[in-house]
Amino acid sequence: MKANLGNTESSLQLQADAELDLRGVICPYNFVKTKLKLETMLAGQILAVLLDEGDPIRNVPRSVSDDGHIVLSQEPLAQFYRVMIRKRADD
Repeated sequence: MKANLGNTESSLQLQADAELDLRGVICPYNFVKTKLKLETMLAGQILAVLLDEGDPIRNVPRSVSDDGHIVLSQEPLAQFYRVMIRKRADD
């Protein structure tokens, strides 16, 4: 089965260049930590972020998208989510 691009793309087919475990981190600190990590990465690299249900999974993907990055997938796991984010091309 061929994966679709966007939020339905399976994160199993994506290779993360880095992972950030933000389970238990409250808003807005989880976005700040995600943004800081993305700033250390090269354009096009993929960051896997582990987020809690609720505000974190609602706010962090929207905020990184607003910042110009691409949310490749949001995969629900056991009481948390794995979000795969491709860093935007630098200006």
